[in-house]
Amino acid sequence: MNEIDQIRIENLRIYAYHGVYAEENEKGQNFYINAVLETDLRQAGTMDALELSTNYGEVCLFFQRFLTEHTYKLIETAAQKTAEAALLEFPYIRRITLEVRKPEAPIPLPFESVSVRLVRGWKKAYLSCGSNLGNREEYLNRAVETLRRDEKCRVLKVSDWMLTTPYGGVEQENYLNGAIAIDTLYTPEQLLERIHEIERENGRERKVRWGARTLDLDILLYEDCVLYTEALKIPHEDMHHRDFVLAPLAQIAPYAFHPVLRQSVLQLYQEVQRQGEAHILV
Repeated sequence: MNEIDQIRIENLRIYAYHGVYAEENEKGQNFYINAVLETDLRQAGTMDALELSTNYGEVCLFFQRFLTEHTYKLIETAAQKTAEAALLEFPYIRRITLEVRKPEAPIPLPFESVSVRLVRGWKKAYLSCGSNLGNREEYLNRAVETLRRDEKCRVLKVSDWMLTTPYGGVEQENYLNGAIAIDTLYTPEQLLERIHEIERENGRERKVRWGARTLDLDILLYEDCVLYTEALKIPHEDMHHRDFVLAPLAQIAPYAFHPVLRQSVLQLYQEVQRQGEAHILV
């Protein structure tokens, strides 16, 4: 993600009750918060309108309230939970760099401070979705609504549902296929587990490769991430061969970029059409 405008909060002192030892939880101590809030300030700066920006006073009060209402053993956890909560609370914050500093930590040596610093933010991802069992449209719509209700996902765009023929040589009914653009706080691995959970909730059974299914969800792209593990491959390893994946994705994100092939989704779709791949019926 390219660097964008920033709001900085430095050395915000908060008296709170985080620590491994019981005395820290009971008596408390001073913590200092440093935060960099990455956001687009152009419109707020042009219009001179606070409602178009993130009110840093409210952010400071939020940090104070959150860190005093919760108690964690580790400042790692305090930082993680606080950063995530701030991203959910303030819609204009795209990414946050948060440092929790603990100058009164129980260390029996001279020191100035210990701290934890982390970076968390919204990531853009593109999902494919398909169904060819039961009420196909209902399954797809239900998946979208489940993502909309998930606080760690923001559904940005949804393609049309397109009628397609099966892929992979297994005899089965036609599919409805589509694509979904989201912002998410999930890591790629967490997002994979979440969409598998949604599939299971909708009766998905993994018995035959490329076989019929009530709901199929795949991660196609996740920012510019390139990840190849046994469980997860990003970008999706076969997306550039499938017109039924690329057509709906090109409808909502034609200029999304494949970080390995170095081509846009629209270019990949045009290439697949030139090769004669034709699964889309409507």
